[in-house]
Amino acid sequence: MIFNIKYWLFFLTLFFAMAVFISFLINWLFLRFSFNLGVRNEKTLEQVRWASNIKPSVGGFSFFIVFLISIAFIGAMPRQTEWLFDKHIIGITIASTLGFLIGLADDTYNTNPLVKFIGQLSCAFILIVCDVYIHVTEIPALDFAFTAFWVIGIMNSVNMLDNMDGITASTSATIIIGFIVIIFSDGSINQNFYLVMMIGVFGSLLGFLYFNWNPAKIYMGDTGSQFLGVFLAAGGIVYFWKFKQPTSEHFQIQQFIIPMLFFTVPIIDTSTVTIRRLLRKQSPFVGGKDHITHHLAYLGVSDRNVAIILIMTSLVSIGVALPLLFDVFEWSIQTSLCYFAYFLVLFLFFQWIYNKGLKKKMEREAVV
Repeated sequence: MIFNIKYWLFFLTLFFAMAVFISFLINWLFLRFSFNLGVRNEKTLEQVRWASNIKPSVGGFSFFIVFLISIAFIGAMPRQTEWLFDKHIIGITIASTLGFLIGLADDTYNTNPLVKFIGQLSCAFILIVCDVYIHVTEIPALDFAFTAFWVIGIMNSVNMLDNMDGITASTSATIIIGFIVIIFSDGSINQNFYLVMMIGVFGSLLGFLYFNWNPAKIYMGDTGSQFLGVFLAAGGIVYFWKFKQPTSEHFQIQQFIIPMLFFTVPIIDTSTVTIRRLLRKQSPFVGGKDHITHHLAYLGVSDRNVAIILIMTSLVSIGVALPLLFDVFEWSIQTSLCYFAYFLVLFLFFQWIYNKGLKKKMEREAVV
């Protein structure tokens, strides 16, 4: 059944508004009736959050509920129930659900890191079994391993980025904008049910951001960050990792450019924190106030402006990628090197910010 494109776009607009409203309502109800739900003990929370006050960490429920509504809508579409049996849809649904449950367990019981890692690896395994994996070589085993690295890496990146009001939700929203842009650039918007899921989760993020923007009243918790991590990683596999020359099956450097640009903020933040903690002989998996966000704050940037800076960084990187999406430039080694140079300059800029913030922090501690 083919819908008139105008009716389809009208429906998507209504669905987006509904997603925002449902998310807003869910978070409002949590704040009103379940303040203690999802709140860890104060000592644990202060190790990973910038703000010292304790707030409920249940925002992730709104993401997952709206995600399920999106899936239910797909099944309710006339003559489109076959989408519910699509291997990719099944894989993304099950893996995202597992990510949600991993986060819920961590929020509730402070899960052992090894158990959490096994859960994340299981998410990657589910996607691979359902043929949602990255094709970068001619060797399936290497592709599977790289896919697992990508999924686990993004899950942890999104989780680590959730350290200041509004950061993870807004950054994730910009990445989803990237998915939507690619879907529209492909001209495949009519009854594209990936688009339904993207719009649903995007709307849920906006509804949540009303309460999570500084000063935040609610956090997404690991429940939200783990779900978003799987969802964004899977979306990245479907839409960001596909840009390669179809005439060649060999390793192509250009294939890394689009994921690198659209995930600029989480990749730079996680890389910075991981490298610097390892150099200090510290575990990269323990929360701390040593992220890019924190060092911007050490320089005197307000929490709101920190979020705005990272939003703009993500949007600019998406804008830089647009010429590639719309075939303004031809793929070439020179083009690839220019884009990698852009990313490197951005990475070094944030290292400069990090060092300046660290110096300012040490000066203040010396005075005290």
